[in-house]
Amino acid sequence: MTDLAFLGIADAADLIRACKLSPVEYVLALLDRISRLDSRYHAFIHLTADLALSAARQAEKEVAGGNWRGPLHGIPCGLKDIIDCAGLPTTAHSKVLADNMAMADAPVTLRLKAAGAIMTGKLATHEFAIGGPSFDLPWPPAVNPWGGNHFPGGSSSGSGVALAAGMLPAALGTDTGGSVRNPASMCGITGLKPTYGRISRRGVLPLAYSLDHVGPMTRTVRDNALLLQVLAGHDPEDPGSADQPVPDYSADLERGVKGLKLGLVRHFYAEDMQAHPEQAQAIDRAAKVLRGLGAEVREIRLPPLQDYATCTRIIIRCEAFAIHRRWLAERPGDYGNLARQRILDGAAVSAADYIDALRLRGRLTRRTLEAFAGVDAALTASSMDPACRIDDAEACARLYPRQARQPFNVTGQPAMAIPAGFTQDGLPLSLQLIGHPWQEAMLYRIARAYERATGWTERHPPGL
Repeated sequence: MTDLAFLGIADAADLIRACKLSPVEYVLALLDRISRLDSRYHAFIHLTADLALSAARQAEKEVAGGNWRGPLHGIPCGLKDIIDCAGLPTTAHSKVLADNMAMADAPVTLRLKAAGAIMTGKLATHEFAIGGPSFDLPWPPAVNPWGGNHFPGGSSSGSGVALAAGMLPAALGTDTGGSVRNPASMCGITGLKPTYGRISRRGVLPLAYSLDHVGPMTRTVRDNALLLQVLAGHDPEDPGSADQPVPDYSADLERGVKGLKLGLVRHFYAEDMQAHPEQAQAIDRAAKVLRGLGAEVREIRLPPLQDYATCTRIIIRCEAFAIHRRWLAERPGDYGNLARQRILDGAAVSAADYIDALRLRGRLTRRTLEAFAGVDAALTASSMDPACRIDDAEACARLYPRQARQPFNVTGQPAMAIPAGFTQDGLPLSLQLIGHPWQEAMLYRIARAYERATGWTERHPPGL
């Protein structure tokens, strides 16, 4: 049988539905793997082995009785530990919330459970999705399984590590300034930030209300589409949720890219920032692959990358400080140094600066959508560099802002990071695809064509 550690959602679903794979067998195999690997990689904050096995037994009974709920039935899944799951702590990887017990499921958790997914545990994050990687917290930071002791990206770090190391086939992350796409880039997996409002954020600890997204994280494009299918939908109790139709995200996966018009935002990684040479070459090669598959790829220009970064930085700092100001006043010593400093920075930003940033956001969004008017989607860098060592604080601080993900939190457009090869040292390289609002299906179509042509998602960390 296919190695269960790297079995994807789609393949596992076929086996489970045909009663050729027991959900109990599947969960036991992954729990065994977690027990062997997680002391090294620290993907999990809270492993729910007993609950997962109980749910797996129920899933197995349902399948045997002819009640198959869909592609997530019997599939182990993990939640970034800012997402509520009833009866489990939601800690945000912080001493501040170490004893914070969730009283109800977040809507995304409810949707996963209703689809038959097996909740396997809560996954590591940067503290409150902003302070990391940090070594002064109650739990150690997650470590990238690619390389010796490398940074896995953040803040959805545990989600990226669990997927790359074959501990889980599906996980949820959140993305305020790139926090799904960063670990996807560093860990060689697939991560989508959907259109703002596509997935409910209720029951998810906020970082910045106007920029927060929940996003599916998987190893392959097809699996990502299956996960989004379950998560997408309107939530009238989330003020940011949009009442938009939810299409079949898998319908056009195999249509290819022939005849599509794609924009290459080359100035982000060649002018506004100088990407690592191997990373820049990987994006240029990706453009060549897509041209070879029949797409028209031409360069387009958006506003300078620094404009988006400035806008994002001010909004995140102000909104995060508003959320945390009471805890910071009452319990400042319970924060790690990085999170405390980053959030406190918001106290020094004036109301006028915040309003100016919101106005700038409107201008940047208009100009970006105008540039997209002549293309079906665009491609550019996600991270400018491969992963650095996690114990090199200066390197982590230097590399963290070297990215091109923030523009699409500003505009709210869907954006995804997918593997685009490896450095000479064997570290993952990445590609970012960006679409029109509500056009996640187009991104999946393009990403699947590239994935099929290159096979990068078939590679896994050596020695695992």
